[in-house]
Amino acid sequence: MNGFFDIPSDLQHTWTGLIGVHLREALIPVAAGLLLALPVAQLCGRFRWLYPPVLGLTTVLYAVPSLAFFVVLIDYTGQTELTVMIPLALYSLVVLIPAIVDGVRSVPDETLAAATAMGFGPVRRYTQVQLPIAAPAIIAGLRVATASSISLVSVGALIGNQGALGNLLAAAQKYDRPELAVNAVLTMAVLAILCDALLVLLRVLLTPWMPRGARSASGAGSAVGPGWCEEAEVETP
Repeated sequence: MNGFFDIPSDLQHTWTGLIGVHLREALIPVAAGLLLALPVAQLCGRFRWLYPPVLGLTTVLYAVPSLAFFVVLIDYTGQTELTVMIPLALYSLVVLIPAIVDGVRSVPDETLAAATAMGFGPVRRYTQVQLPIAAPAIIAGLRVATASSISLVSVGALIGNQGALGNLLAAAQKYDRPELAVNAVLTMAVLAILCDALLVLLRVLLTPWMPRGARSASGAGSAVGPGWCEEAEVETP
């Protein structure tokens, strides 16, 4: 373990400092992606013809390499954290928009009819009825987007040491210190696990109406990746 936490001075951060930067660069884009995905998903829910082109667009954006985004953005935002965070926010949309749309569509028609009869308008019905019921699917999408973002932040090492913990990967090669690469990989893995656990706890707090068995089943479904959207199918009592 000698030198495991001995961070090269040219990275301008301690190990804990790199963790803070990494979390900032990973979580802010996910939060921004969620804020953008919520109104877009509402439009896709109201106008079903809009959903396929939106999904296609987000898929195309996800397929664009981050390095290509950097080349386009660097003239405007420079070698800064913002250059790293903008692509990550766009990447999160490919997960968050389908999660929200599928969750909202799983709300029973009877529930929507009852809300309408009580005088709920489209926006109030969306925010106070559909989103709370769709919470398991939305948080499942957040779990996938967060884990992906924590991993992808490391690519920022390509543009002036903006990769947070990913900078340790470059430093490991530069200084021939493989322990720095091990440090980076293990720390990112632990951060992803901790963030995922916090999101699971948030889901439990937001969905007290879900049976305990249903919570466990939905958590298992989201952990396998593509099955995350199945959480939207959980039936409400």
